Amino acid sequence: MSEGRIDLVVQGHVAQVTIDDVSRHNAMSLSMWTSLQAAFDEIDRSPEIRVCVLRGAGEKSFVSGANISEFETQRNSEASVAHYNDMVKRTQQAIFRCRVPVIAAISGICYGGGLGLALSCDMRYAAPHSRFRMPAARLGLGYDIDNMKSFLNNLGPQATAEAFYTARVYDAQSAQAMGMVLAVVEDVFAHCTALAQEIATNAPLTIQAAKKTLVALADDEKDMMSVKTTIDACFKSTDYAEGRLAFAQKRSPLFTGH
Repeated sequence: MSEGRIDLVVQGHVAQVTIDDVSRHNAMSLSMWTSLQAAFDEIDRSPEIRVCVLRGAGEKSFVSGANISEFETQRNSEASVAHYNDMVKRTQQAIFRCRVPVIAAISGICYGGGLGLALSCDMRYAAPHSRFRMPAARLGLGYDIDNMKSFLNNLGPQATAEAFYTARVYDAQSAQAMGMVLAVVEDVFAHCTALAQEIATNAPLTIQAAKKTLVALADDEKDMMSVKTTIDACFKSTDYAEGRLAFAQKRSPLFTGH
């Protein structure tokens, strides 16, 4: 059976990251978490990228959770569990703090670590047949504080409590009502690609400032000086001058990110 992989493709200003292990419903192995972090580190370093779409390969699964077959070798001791959890945390933080917006295009199963991964993204959209679940209570797993905070920030206390206490499977419409996804759309991949292209035409510095502010507010950061500096940079940019000129000339602006 082939090893799962992470594919990064960049077209214009839009990056697409695909989690690919279709035979295992895109279950995440330790090596895939490592590769996923590396992909988002590369996105963060690439100034031409303005937005990213994260998806699973195929239409049956976004991510079904952890690769259970690895548990006996990769999560069989206190040290190995700590290492695995740290890798997951670092990867989710790389997505959450990514310089550019990250859109999750969810088709099919989104369980466990896959749901935590999706909640690291800025926006989430689901195909109608998608299913969502946090099965920790059925596996005897403890969920760490940072991941729980992500659920709390996205779903609120009551929906988070229900999802964890019941380990229930939610359909796409229920997931939307709970805040797991923003909308349910028929062709989720086309929708997210079009949305990414729309975002990519807007002023990159403005979007990056907005994301940095949202991250700081979600983390309850006390020192907002770096956020204020990022916001101020927008007003000093050539893109701000271009935006004003384009508005006056009644045309679409051409932003460069400078």
